[in-house]
Amino acid sequence: MSILRTKSVEQSLADADEPEFQLKRSLSALDLVVFGVGVVIGAGIFTLTGRAAHETAGPAIVISFVIAAVCCTLAAMCYAEFASTVPVSGSAFTFSYASLGEIFAWIIGWDLILEMFLGASVVAQGWSAYLALLLENLGITVPAEISSGGTVDLLAIGLVVVLGVLITIGIKESMRVNIVLVAIKLFIVLFVIVAGIGFISTANYHPFIPPAQPSEAANGLTQPLVQALLGFEPTVFGIGGIFAGAALVFFAYIGFDVVATTAEETRNPQRDLPIGIIGSLIICTILYCAVAIVVTGMVSYDKLDPKAALANAFEAHGQDWMATLIAAGAVAGLTTVVLTLMIGATRVVFAMSRDNLLPRGLARVHPTFRTPYVITAVVTVVTALVAGLTPVGVLEEMVNIGTLSAFVLVSIGVVVLRRTRPDLPRAFRVPWVPVLPIVSALICAYLMVNLSVETWLRFLVWLAIGLAIYFGYSMRHSRLAGTARDARVPDRT
Repeated sequence: MSILRTKSVEQSLADADEPEFQLKRSLSALDLVVFGVGVVIGAGIFTLTGRAAHETAGPAIVISFVIAAVCCTLAAMCYAEFASTVPVSGSAFTFSYASLGEIFAWIIGWDLILEMFLGASVVAQGWSAYLALLLENLGITVPAEISSGGTVDLLAIGLVVVLGVLITIGIKESMRVNIVLVAIKLFIVLFVIVAGIGFISTANYHPFIPPAQPSEAANGLTQPLVQALLGFEPTVFGIGGIFAGAALVFFAYIGFDVVATTAEETRNPQRDLPIGIIGSLIICTILYCAVAIVVTGMVSYDKLDPKAALANAFEAHGQDWMATLIAAGAVAGLTTVVLTLMIGATRVVFAMSRDNLLPRGLARVHPTFRTPYVITAVVTVVTALVAGLTPVGVLEEMVNIGTLSAFVLVSIGVVVLRRTRPDLPRAFRVPWVPVLPIVSALICAYLMVNLSVETWLRFLVWLAIGLAIYFGYSMRHSRLAGTARDARVPDRT
């Protein structure tokens, strides 16, 4: 009952073809690119850009976005290689199972559950706030008790329930709705960029890199872990501010990894998954940089409103109507984020349940829709309750640490699988292995230690709960333990 037992790639592929658990293959490369853009670009494009410019980097925030994109690209290439080699639902969970062993697969699956469940709940609350703002701008008042911050956020609950029904009906139907919403979101983003160009003053780009200055150091549990351990004092602006800005806007890219969770529903996964992962990242980088250039050109960085920078920039030029348009873009954008995170959550739990690390009955597929309807119902109920009843805003960093931990293990897993299974066909290969995957893992680890001490403490508690479940249930019931309904799965290692 070794906790380091691995599941062969061949067995993972064979499991995906079992009639009882077979998903419908209907997604194309375009669907995956739209899927990736849908989850990456949310309200952050309207707020995070200005916040990072105002607080850390000034107009040089555009360089921060490029640096963050390069860092994400390293992780994205690792995901692309794994996804093209092991095109099975579960994303980093499945990849870690094939390369690092069961205990690491469980840990990363547990982290992905944290990322996607909590992420969907957080974003649903943000969607509720933007919808209330949009309706207010249109003359419709939403009672405070049923919107974001109220007693029960019925708007967020309603969104999650509707999307849960849509996901149950089918992945292709979900993608059709996603394409429409992403098209609306991209139209508004592009319109904002084009409209903002006319208000740019080149004087606002000077100084492009503001002089460095010490930041207000956080104390106690709110300080970054690296500061608590080594006493590093953070700075803002200057060259250091550019890298600090990169660490901040890195989280605007999180989500491209969710594309890998749809591997079993992709018609040609070996070709289309790398296109979807890397293509969506390229599109998002171009849009982020364009918005950064526009917003810092419209208003001096030190006068930007960190909470609503883009809307503030247009209001400063007497274009109040743009606030309504931006709110509409945020509503469309956040809907796609919640949708894709919920899909990702169901596919990760589906993979874990099919391997009997969670109760196998969760992985049942609907006979008509060919979707994991039991898991979808569970994800919908849990996400709706958390979004509607819990002040989850304070836990947003938990989404980041869960994601980064997945990036670290996937990057290491690429190196391990290259050494243990060099014979596997790989439609996409990360160049310069092991250098690039190791650099990717180190960068993600560095970003993790820049998260707050309280986030790390909560993360360790979450891991402790997960390990208790693994040693109490999953290790003994795993298909690799030979105690499940299926016979013991043969393993090459």
